[in-house]
Amino acid sequence: MTTEDGGDQRPGATDIEKLAGARLTAAARAELLAAQTECTFCFLDADGGPAAVVLSFAVEDGTFWITSVAGRVQVRGVERDPRVSLVVSGTGTTAQGRQMLAVKGTATVHRDIAGLADKLDLLAARLAPEHPDEFVALLSSPGRRLIEVTPTAVVASHDSRRLVGDGRGGPAARPEDDR
Repeated sequence: MTTEDGGDQRPGATDIEKLAGARLTAAARAELLAAQTECTFCFLDADGGPAAVVLSFAVEDGTFWITSVAGRVQVRGVERDPRVSLVVSGTGTTAQGRQMLAVKGTATVHRDIAGLADKLDLLAARLAPEHPDEFVALLSSPGRRLIEVTPTAVVASHDSRRLVGDGRGGPAARPEDDR
């Protein structure tokens, strides 16, 4: 997109304060969620304050699935208050540029996971593709819980590839730089 004088109107052309045009597209969001296996899981602690942990996840039909253990701080937090947020970053993946997605949602802790064997299979295929059966066996312990997060809104998203440069004053990355 250019101005009448030939200037660039994309985000990052003159500042990085107005970044609405640098949000993830639906396709880019799907790519990010396929590439990344960890998220920052945000919940409320016993005092009602913010707390967070890094957890592995899988997404199926827009729902996030996370495994945890009874008594862990995140499980206790969700049992007290189901309001959560998840933040997924492209850091550590092969994704070009910088991507980020933050969603808020409602979480449910599933105590009886026997009826959710397909979700254990989903997690194992995603997190331990070389030995999924062994991972499912580990996930099938008596204290294991599944946390289901149903997103209610996208809080924020960012895709630096939609900026004029790299978002930090430098040139945009070239595909050959990522080899």
